[in-house]
Amino acid sequence: MEVRPHRIIKRKKTKLIKVGKVSVGGDSPISVQSMTNTLTTNIKETINQIHSLEEAGADIVRVSCPDESSTKALKNIIKEISVPLVADIHFHYKRAIEAAEMGASCLRINPGNIGTNKRILDVVKAAKDNDCSIRIGVNAGSLEKKLLEKYKEPCPEALVESAEHNIRLLEDNNFFNFKISVKSSDIFLTVKAYKKLSKICDYPLHLGVTEAGGLLTGSIKSSIGIGQLLMEGIGDTIRVSLSSDPVDEVKAGYEILKSLGIRSRGVNIISCPSCARQAFPVIETVKILEEKLAHIKKPINLSIIGCVVNGPGEAAQTEIGLTGGGQDNNLLYLSGIPHTKVPSSQIIDKIVKLVEEKTKD
Repeated sequence: MEVRPHRIIKRKKTKLIKVGKVSVGGDSPISVQSMTNTLTTNIKETINQIHSLEEAGADIVRVSCPDESSTKALKNIIKEISVPLVADIHFHYKRAIEAAEMGASCLRINPGNIGTNKRILDVVKAAKDNDCSIRIGVNAGSLEKKLLEKYKEPCPEALVESAEHNIRLLEDNNFFNFKISVKSSDIFLTVKAYKKLSKICDYPLHLGVTEAGGLLTGSIKSSIGIGQLLMEGIGDTIRVSLSSDPVDEVKAGYEILKSLGIRSRGVNIISCPSCARQAFPVIETVKILEEKLAHIKKPINLSIIGCVVNGPGEAAQTEIGLTGGGQDNNLLYLSGIPHTKVPSSQIIDKIVKLVEEKTKD
């Protein structure tokens, strides 16, 4: 579909960095990330989960590296996957060095927590020597003690000051291949922090509402927070943090981007809520179609509307549309044009077949 003028988002131009083969920032597409929840030392399970994330469309995947055995496992994991891998590092600078040497594409660290400037310099050298980028990961739940003493509690100013301090630590060591996040579980704090940071720096920003919650609540909180920022042109890569299957994070990420017309993947179903006017069971039909069309990767718009009030109008805007009609006279539209009548019992099979035909490579 043609993008209407009022839907165009003017994105802030940031510096371009590379996370393995994926470009972040500049004019590159906004990438979608997730993180494994397997033990990184369990190489087989970790690889299998990353393959599931790749299939769901993840552009970048992060893994935990709390100990040496985890960082050493990265080498074997990287051999079997195609997405760039980010090593999640906390406190211990040696883990960061090991991860870079094992082939990680990016290190998620908080330079201020690494220790002395000599240790930061060692991490930076390892990143440079192994063509590895860095994400400065500032989090409201783990702010530096001096900032908590200064501001009394996590606030946007504290998150941004922490980010500025960490930026200087990398810049002072002549390292510029990095992106930044300033996350909180509080939507207001998160949004304000990212807006402040975006005004004062041109490094790419990794967006997210951290510890957002379960599938439903976390998706809603993340959509509000990440969505607000994206609508203002802020953000270069996103992660929807959910207490759920990591694949759900990728799906939610794409739904946010899809809703804003930023990036599309798979079937976009436009459907009506429950209503007494519906001529067929819309809710159940949409639920089944979502399951049966989950494998589709090519973008396509599909409208499933239960009656003629909004059905024809929505069908005019989608590649495939179905409008409910009385006495089992549901009308199928192709590219907005009435095509054929479909009995309620045949809706699912007919729609699935059409979508699969239209999205063949």
